[in-house]
Amino acid sequence: MSQWSQVQQLEIKFLEQVDQFYDDNFPMEIRHLLAQWIESQDWEAAANNEAMAMILLQNLVIQVDEQLDRVSQEKNLLLIHNLKRVRKLLQGKYHGNPMHIAVIISNCLREERRILAAASMPVQGPLEKSLQNSVVSERQRNVEHKVSAIKNSAQMTDQDVKYLEDLQEEFDFRYKTIQSLEQNDKNSILIKQEMLALQAMLNTLDYKRKEVLSKIGRVIHEIDMLMSNMLTEELLDWKRRQQIACIGGPLHGGLDQLQNCFTLLAESLFQVRRQLEKLDELLTRLTYDGDPIPVQRPQLLEKVNFLLYNIFRNSFVVERQPCMPTHPQRPMVLKTLIQFTVKLRLLIKLPELNYQIRVKATIDKNVSTVSNRRFVLCGTHVKAMNMDESANGSLSVEFRHLQPKEMKTSAGSKGNEGPHMVTEELHSISFETQVCLYGLTINLETSSLPVVMISNVSQLPNAWASIIWYNLSTNDPQNLSFFNNPPAATLSQLLEVLSWQFSSYVGRGLNSEQLNMLAEKLTGQQVSYNDYQLSWAKFCKEHLPGKSFTFWVWLEAILDLIKKHILPLWIDGYIMGFVSKEKERILLKDKTPGTFLLRFSESNLGGITFTWVDQLENGDVTFHSVEPYNKGRLAALPFADILRDYKVIMADNVPENPLKYLYPDIPKDKAFGKHYSCQPNEGSKPSDGGGKGYVPSVFIPVSKILNDSTEPHSPSDLLPMSPSVYAVLREHLSPTAIETAVS
Repeated sequence: MSQWSQVQQLEIKFLEQVDQFYDDNFPMEIRHLLAQWIESQDWEAAANNEAMAMILLQNLVIQVDEQLDRVSQEKNLLLIHNLKRVRKLLQGKYHGNPMHIAVIISNCLREERRILAAASMPVQGPLEKSLQNSVVSERQRNVEHKVSAIKNSAQMTDQDVKYLEDLQEEFDFRYKTIQSLEQNDKNSILIKQEMLALQAMLNTLDYKRKEVLSKIGRVIHEIDMLMSNMLTEELLDWKRRQQIACIGGPLHGGLDQLQNCFTLLAESLFQVRRQLEKLDELLTRLTYDGDPIPVQRPQLLEKVNFLLYNIFRNSFVVERQPCMPTHPQRPMVLKTLIQFTVKLRLLIKLPELNYQIRVKATIDKNVSTVSNRRFVLCGTHVKAMNMDESANGSLSVEFRHLQPKEMKTSAGSKGNEGPHMVTEELHSISFETQVCLYGLTINLETSSLPVVMISNVSQLPNAWASIIWYNLSTNDPQNLSFFNNPPAATLSQLLEVLSWQFSSYVGRGLNSEQLNMLAEKLTGQQVSYNDYQLSWAKFCKEHLPGKSFTFWVWLEAILDLIKKHILPLWIDGYIMGFVSKEKERILLKDKTPGTFLLRFSESNLGGITFTWVDQLENGDVTFHSVEPYNKGRLAALPFADILRDYKVIMADNVPENPLKYLYPDIPKDKAFGKHYSCQPNEGSKPSDGGGKGYVPSVFIPVSKILNDSTEPHSPSDLLPMSPSVYAVLREHLSPTAIETAVS
């Protein structure tokens, strides 16, 4: 079943997450129509290779054209229109930057895998539960309701101001009419009655002025209360969800809803400001003793301007944190002289601001004591915000060509730091701009979450560990001295984040049994998740007992192994992976001989092994574990083929495959058959070897078990045999005779 087919079968709450990251940059209809073709391409590799990305883009356009031809015959007008629009997008927007579409599609596929992994996990962790709190959802609905009510109140006040303006114009006309009469006419009874009517009208004007000012005051107070409490909490919650999403957690949504609230409130404040200006205009035409406008208007205007300053400053956010396109799963880790991207948004979407706001990016602004290392940003570091680049028309700007460059200092500190000193240094990328609108000038500033600067890719694992620990442990967006005294982390939350590393990076999270094994490895004992506090040093700096590497280096090597060599097997759930030798034997001892399981090596970095159970002639149970396969061996021979072809030479020198059933009782070929690269019993012509008539060969991994040993030797002995030779032998010899001959 294709990945897209699995996505379509998800529950609605997960489908809503999928819907969030498909937009006009990569329309969902293309994902749907070209599902199998898209999944068969290596978009992640293309994201780092411009030539490969250009080829894939051209092929994608060809695929779209083929679909367009098909739907044209079916006369599906809507789909024809959408496909033409998509083709125009691909040929226009991405022709000059093909790696950008490769990054987008790679990210979409990765997020699909993460959501599929999250959907398969039976229990939510404490962090994810806190992010999906029903109280938070209720507050979101309350905010939207209150914003809508405020907008309606401001519009109703507009009508009151208009009525007041009409009433004053009538008063002004009637008053000037009386003033223009001769003195004798003013003494008439009718004129006196008119004067009484004007006095009554003036009283009404006074009442209406007070009423309008009161209503304006209430609107301002409601906006102030909403901004100070609920909306601020909403924004802080969104920033916290962004932090968690950056380290592999659930996708963070809600920014469009916040933008709607901020925009409506800003529009209401500007509307109130115009109402106060209109009152000032009415004041110049008519005032009187006890007039409330000259007393109340200045205070209300000052409050409105203060709220406008405040709402604009809060609305300037980093929508997408700094990230190198070459390492999309490792945001906030930046390498010197390598480009990174970062996107900012102004949550107040007003057409008057389109292309009018220029944003400047700097690094370590106003920071002088956190680090001895100094950096500057190279590339285009000033750009205008606009509504054209974003699919949803938001007012945003994306920097795509920034590069951090380290400055040489007189202290000569560059290159003298230890491996952890560099990766524990936090830096800040700041952005500043100025908004000039309706006579107001507002200076805006915001910063990214702390980033770690590396100069060598070998520093990436430890740098990523720093990013994980920081964003797990604190809500503070700018604590650059965090690692001067890093706090401990709750084990339950840390394990949840570790599971996210697997779900986001390799498409399948960890179950409770796997997490239990990691907990024991971290603590050296069985502990309660909720109570145990783990130190930063234990996680990333201290070596594991008896080993020359830390826990994090060991885990990162496993992630790398899965990603590059055994990803399909891991996604299918056939690799138990994290299980100790002791637990392994408990699981296998009562199983049918030939039952095996796959686990990651605890003694070797980035190694995977398999252990099977056997039964001796006297009925005793014995276990055999093969020497771990590392990425070097797996680069030469796919792991599924190793499991299929693996042979053991026993004392009688008859090779046989001891692997029969994947734990608990799954026939080996049923579990791994679809991942075999070829069938060794299939005949092949000599010319099929692909090179000058050579017969293709197949490598068979073989181990030898001696009588006095329960452990096999290294599987480094690889015996070559071509498929065609094997097929010929099968025609003339029995399998036993073949095995004897091979030995």
